Amino acid sequence: MTQSTGSPRPASGQSGLGDFAPKLAELTDEVLFGDVWERPGLSARDRSLMTVTALAALYRTEQLGFHLRKALENGLSKDELVEALTHLAFYAGWPTAMSAVTQLKTIIEEAGAV
Repeated sequence: MTQSTGSPRPASGQSGLGDFAPKLAELTDEVLFGDVWERPGLSARDRSLMTVTALAALYRTEQLGFHLRKALENGLSKDELVEALTHLAFYAGWPTAMSAVTQLKTIIEEAGAV
């Protein structure tokens, strides 16, 4: 299965876990990214903002990097993400926000967008 963007590379679940956990990869690609993320009720940009803030608040750092990149791809700016994570610091905790902003800084620097 390919990503909904028409990319010839395998969708994220298949490329990451397809050989090891095929059903989880299938559900990730077909249900999460193929259905839930494609529902018309929210834009991909809004879904990314919600996902990033939820992952940051829950300290799910392993998944956060992927979704920070996806948020940038989906139209959120560095400044918007920094602002959201700064706001989150007062509700989810300072260390949580600092970790998320540090990941975002690394991603931005790797992309050469600073």
